[in-house]
Amino acid sequence: MIYPKSIAALIEQFQKFPSVGPKSAQRMAFQVLKMPVSEVEKFANAIIEAKKSSKTCEICYNISTQSPCEICSSNHRNRSIICIVAETKDLIAIEKTNEYKGLYHVLQGLISPIDGIGAEDIRIKELLQRLTDETVQEVILALSPSVEGEATSLYLTKLIKPFGIKISRIAFGLPVGADLEYADEVTLARAIEGRRELN
Repeated sequence: MIYPKSIAALIEQFQKFPSVGPKSAQRMAFQVLKMPVSEVEKFANAIIEAKKSSKTCEICYNISTQSPCEICSSNHRNRSIICIVAETKDLIAIEKTNEYKGLYHVLQGLISPIDGIGAEDIRIKELLQRLTDETVQEVILALSPSVEGEATSLYLTKLIKPFGIKISRIAFGLPVGADLEYADEVTLARAIEGRRELN
Protein backbone atom coordinates (compact mmCIF):
# COMPACT_ATOMS: atom_id res chain seq x y z
CA MET A 1 0.00 0.00 0.00
CA ILE A 2 1.25 3.48 -0.87
CA TYR A 3 0.81 5.90 2.05
CA PRO A 4 0.61 9.67 1.82
CA LYS A 5 4.05 11.17 2.55
CA SER A 6 3.02 12.43 6.01
CA ILE A 7 1.80 8.99 7.17
CA ALA A 8 4.83 7.24 5.65
CA ALA A 9 7.06 9.68 7.56
CA LEU A 10 5.19 8.94 10.82
CA ILE A 11 5.54 5.18 10.31
CA GLU A 12 9.24 5.67 9.62
CA GLN A 13 9.67 7.59 12.90
CA PHE A 14 7.97 4.85 14.94
CA GLN A 15 10.28 2.27 13.35
CA LYS A 16 13.22 4.01 15.02
CA PHE A 17 12.10 2.55 18.38
CA PRO A 18 13.76 -0.71 19.48
CA SER A 19 11.83 -3.88 18.56
CA VAL A 20 9.28 -1.95 16.47
CA GLY A 21 8.95 -3.46 13.01
CA PRO A 22 7.00 -2.13 10.00
CA LYS A 23 3.65 -3.62 11.10
CA SER A 24 3.89 -2.36 14.69
CA ALA A 25 4.95 1.07 13.41
CA GLN A 26 1.97 1.11 11.06
CA ARG A 27 -0.43 0.23 13.93
CA MET A 28 1.05 2.99 16.09
CA ALA A 29 0.79 5.54 13.29
CA PHE A 30 -2.86 4.72 12.63
CA GLN A 31 -3.58 4.83 16.37
CA VAL A 32 -2.19 8.38 16.42
CA LEU A 33 -4.40 9.29 13.44
CA LYS A 34 -7.48 8.09 15.37
CA MET A 35 -6.67 10.30 18.36
CA PRO A 36 -8.19 13.79 18.71
CA VAL A 37 -5.78 16.59 17.77
CA SER A 38 -5.68 17.75 21.42
CA GLU A 39 -4.44 14.29 22.53
CA VAL A 40 -1.84 14.18 19.75
CA GLU A 41 -0.59 17.61 20.84
CA LYS A 42 -0.33 16.38 24.47
CA PHE A 43 1.58 13.33 23.25
CA ALA A 44 3.97 15.42 21.15
CA ASN A 45 4.48 17.95 23.96
CA ALA A 46 5.23 15.15 26.46
CA ILE A 47 7.99 13.86 24.16
CA ILE A 48 9.47 17.34 23.66
CA GLU A 49 9.28 18.18 27.38
CA ALA A 50 10.89 14.87 28.40
CA LYS A 51 13.71 15.43 25.93
CA LYS A 52 14.29 19.07 26.92
CA SER A 53 14.16 18.51 30.70
CA SER A 54 16.26 15.34 30.90
CA LYS A 55 19.91 15.59 31.91
CA THR A 56 22.68 13.09 32.51
CA CYS A 57 23.83 12.99 36.14
CA GLU A 58 27.43 14.20 36.38
CA ILE A 59 28.19 11.54 39.03
CA CYS A 60 26.41 8.29 38.10
CA TYR A 61 25.27 9.03 34.50
CA ASN A 62 21.64 8.26 35.29
CA ILE A 63 19.05 10.17 33.24
CA SER A 64 17.28 12.67 35.47
CA THR A 65 15.78 16.15 35.49
CA GLN A 66 18.65 17.40 37.67
CA SER A 67 22.38 16.88 38.06
CA PRO A 68 23.44 15.43 40.46
CA CYS A 69 20.37 13.19 40.24
CA GLU A 70 17.92 12.56 43.09
CA ILE A 71 19.73 9.36 44.12
CA CYS A 72 23.25 10.84 44.17
CA SER A 73 22.09 13.93 46.08
CA SER A 74 20.04 11.98 48.65
CA ASN A 75 21.29 11.82 52.26
CA HIS A 76 19.44 8.53 52.80
CA ARG A 77 21.49 6.34 50.44
CA ASN A 78 24.29 3.98 51.51
CA ARG A 79 27.39 5.55 49.94
CA SER A 80 29.58 2.51 50.56
CA ILE A 81 27.88 0.45 47.82
CA ILE A 82 27.72 1.16 44.09
CA CYS A 83 25.49 -0.94 41.85
CA ILE A 84 26.69 -1.00 38.24
CA VAL A 85 23.98 -1.17 35.57
CA ALA A 86 24.07 -0.87 31.78
CA GLU A 87 21.20 1.59 31.30
CA THR A 88 18.86 3.85 33.29
CA LYS A 89 15.98 1.40 32.66
CA ASP A 90 17.95 -1.22 34.66
CA LEU A 91 18.36 1.25 37.52
CA ILE A 92 14.59 1.88 37.49
CA ALA A 93 13.89 -1.88 37.60
CA ILE A 94 16.10 -2.26 40.70
CA GLU A 95 14.61 0.82 42.38
CA LYS A 96 11.10 -0.64 41.94
CA THR A 97 12.05 -3.55 44.23
CA ASN A 98 12.65 -1.12 47.16
CA GLU A 99 15.40 -3.52 48.30
CA TYR A 100 18.52 -1.61 47.31
CA LYS A 101 19.51 1.57 49.15
CA GLY A 102 22.99 2.25 47.78
CA LEU A 103 24.27 4.34 44.87
CA TYR A 104 24.47 3.48 41.16
CA HIS A 105 26.75 3.82 38.19
CA VAL A 106 25.15 3.70 34.73
CA LEU A 107 27.63 2.50 32.10
CA GLN A 108 25.39 3.72 29.25
CA GLY A 109 25.98 0.50 27.34
CA LEU A 110 27.90 -2.78 27.38
CA ILE A 111 31.13 -3.86 25.70
CA SER A 112 30.12 -5.32 22.32
CA PRO A 113 32.90 -5.73 19.75
CA ILE A 114 30.35 -6.90 17.13
CA ASP A 115 28.59 -3.52 17.43
CA GLY A 116 31.90 -1.65 17.58
CA ILE A 117 31.44 -0.73 21.27
CA GLY A 118 34.66 -0.95 23.27
CA ALA A 119 35.48 -0.25 26.90
CA GLU A 120 36.36 3.35 26.01
CA ASP A 121 32.85 3.93 24.61
CA ILE A 122 31.05 3.37 27.93
CA ARG A 123 31.44 5.00 31.37
CA ILE A 124 34.17 2.72 32.76
CA LYS A 125 36.84 5.42 33.21
CA GLU A 126 34.35 7.47 35.25
CA LEU A 127 33.51 4.43 37.39
CA LEU A 128 37.17 3.81 38.22
CA GLN A 129 37.51 7.47 39.20
CA ARG A 130 34.61 7.04 41.66
CA LEU A 131 36.28 3.96 43.18
CA THR A 132 39.24 6.06 44.36
CA ASP A 133 36.86 7.34 47.07
CA GLU A 134 37.64 5.25 50.16
CA THR A 135 33.98 5.36 51.20
CA VAL A 136 33.17 2.69 48.57
CA GLN A 137 33.36 -0.79 50.13
CA GLU A 138 31.39 -2.89 47.64
CA VAL A 139 30.49 -2.93 43.96
CA ILE A 140 27.49 -4.91 42.72
CA LEU A 141 27.52 -5.97 39.07
CA ALA A 142 23.90 -5.90 37.88
CA LEU A 143 24.53 -6.57 34.19
CA SER A 144 22.47 -8.91 32.03
CA PRO A 145 23.65 -12.51 31.56
CA SER A 146 24.06 -11.89 27.80
CA VAL A 147 27.37 -12.32 25.95
CA GLU A 148 27.91 -8.53 26.19
CA GLY A 149 26.96 -8.48 29.89
CA GLU A 150 29.35 -11.35 30.66
CA ALA A 151 32.21 -9.71 28.73
CA THR A 152 31.65 -6.39 30.50
CA SER A 153 31.42 -8.09 33.94
CA LEU A 154 34.70 -9.97 33.40
CA TYR A 155 36.45 -6.82 32.19
CA LEU A 156 35.19 -4.76 35.14
CA THR A 157 36.14 -7.46 37.67
CA LYS A 158 39.76 -7.36 36.45
CA LEU A 159 39.85 -3.56 36.73
CA ILE A 160 38.13 -3.34 40.12
CA LYS A 161 40.09 -6.10 41.96
CA PRO A 162 43.23 -3.96 42.50
CA PHE A 163 41.11 -1.44 44.46
CA GLY A 164 40.56 -4.08 47.17
CA ILE A 165 36.79 -3.52 47.02
CA LYS A 166 34.33 -6.37 47.49
CA ILE A 167 32.79 -7.35 44.12
CA SER A 168 29.44 -9.13 44.03
CA ARG A 169 27.01 -9.98 41.29
CA ILE A 170 23.24 -10.24 41.33
CA ALA A 171 21.96 -13.82 41.10
CA PHE A 172 20.17 -14.85 37.91
CA GLY A 173 17.70 -17.66 38.06
CA LEU A 174 14.20 -18.88 37.50
CA PRO A 175 11.23 -16.53 37.49
CA VAL A 176 8.56 -17.25 40.08
CA GLY A 177 6.08 -19.80 38.74
CA ALA A 178 8.40 -21.12 36.02
CA ASP A 179 8.75 -24.86 35.35
CA LEU A 180 12.27 -26.30 35.48
CA GLU A 181 11.76 -28.32 32.30
CA TYR A 182 11.23 -25.15 30.25
CA ALA A 183 14.26 -23.28 31.58
CA ASP A 184 17.33 -23.04 29.38
CA GLU A 185 20.73 -24.29 30.55
CA VAL A 186 22.17 -20.82 31.20
CA THR A 187 19.20 -19.83 33.39
CA LEU A 188 19.41 -23.10 35.34
CA ALA A 189 23.17 -22.74 35.80
CA ARG A 190 22.68 -19.20 37.11
CA ALA A 191 19.95 -20.39 39.48
CA ILE A 192 22.29 -23.02 40.91
CA GLU A 193 25.19 -20.55 41.21
CA GLY A 194 22.95 -18.04 42.96
CA ARG A 195 21.65 -20.54 45.52
CA ARG A 196 21.39 -19.53 49.18
CA GLU A 197 21.64 -21.53 52.37
CA LEU A 198 18.31 -22.14 54.07
CA ASN A 199 18.12 -21.33 57.77
